[in-house]
Amino acid sequence: MKKLLLLMVVMLSVSIPSYANSEDVLQLDWIDLIPESERNMFDKQGMPAIDHSGDVMQQSKIGSVRQELNGSTVKVPGFVIPLEGDENMVTEFLLVPYFGACIHVPPPPPNQIIYVKFPKGAPVQELWDVIYVIGTLKTETISHELAETGYVIEGTAITEYDDY
Repeated sequence: MKKLLLLMVVMLSVSIPSYANSEDVLQLDWIDLIPESERNMFDKQGMPAIDHSGDVMQQSKIGSVRQELNGSTVKVPGFVIPLEGDENMVTEFLLVPYFGACIHVPPPPPNQIIYVKFPKGAPVQELWDVIYVIGTLKTETISHELAETGYVIEGTAITEYDDY
């Protein structure tokens, strides 16, 4: 009986997110989108060393993508820069690692920007803070007037960011 009670306590103390039932969702941080052999060009948050001696609004093209992640179901945190949609729903957006990327500061390198296609639409009011985007990651380059991206996510869910 004690073993059964202990097992129940342990099971209740483990938090299982609602998306955990889907096939192997790989939770990524921004540094995980950079090949290990190139990570010395970035700090631990995935930010490139910025040289302010030239045109500071130019996007750095350093780094490549991790081809082995192509087709993976992932969960990535980030900030939203809306691209397509209306005042209520956003259907396409850039997911970036820090607030103001592509708008107020030079865009991050392409391997640090994800173009998200979210056909069912995400409510705008949910997109002001950091969120998680869950979906299928593709190693695909998209050139947009704001920046070039190295990845695309076909989004299936958006969840609140939790930092634990």
